[in-house]
Amino acid sequence: MTDVIDAELRLGSPSAERTSREKVRVIACGAIAREILAVSRANGLDHLDLHCLPAIWHAYPDRIAPGVKKAIEDARNEGFRRIFVGYADCGTGGLLDRVCEDEGVERIAGPHCYSFFAGNDLFARWDDDVTAFFLTDFLARQFAAFVIEPLGLDRHPELKPLYFGNYTKLVYLSQLEDDALKAKARDAADYLGLAYEYRFTGYGDLAPALART
Repeated sequence: MTDVIDAELRLGSPSAERTSREKVRVIACGAIAREILAVSRANGLDHLDLHCLPAIWHAYPDRIAPGVKKAIEDARNEGFRRIFVGYADCGTGGLLDRVCEDEGVERIAGPHCYSFFAGNDLFARWDDDVTAFFLTDFLARQFAAFVIEPLGLDRHPELKPLYFGNYTKLVYLSQLEDDALKAKARDAADYLGLAYEYRFTGYGDLAPALART
């Protein structure tokens, strides 16, 4: 399984030039740490130095822009001249883009991780997903900790219709073909009372974005 995944992720053979590049600090959401490390290993991106911010900020997007700004300042104090932000907009309403512009750094393109994992161009054409609730591998693994508990559904399950009454389906965008994660995602759909749909995306736009750093 690992060999197959690595083959799908590989963007070219590592070269002496690539592995001797100046170090790049990647400031990323903790929810995509596994995926960044997988892409890095598969492509020999040894110049990437990963620093993750709390994945739970997925539920508190107002913390992302100031948190990234602080992390950029810290990285520069540590001597990093090259920095890449491993976040999409992620609900910041453009505030993260303002930080990136002020600090002169780039971020991965897209409105959220569902979009860049699917591929931003493809995601924009999915017109029938207005009422879809999306999961990634991370959210399938951590559904209770990052969906049920932050919304208080473990204490007040009667709130499910309030939060999810306008959704019609749960769409699992998977980065890995994993039967255990598929089962977890299907259980999540059942818990929410939604139809279940599975789409394998792989790593989408994440892999080429990291390769360009």
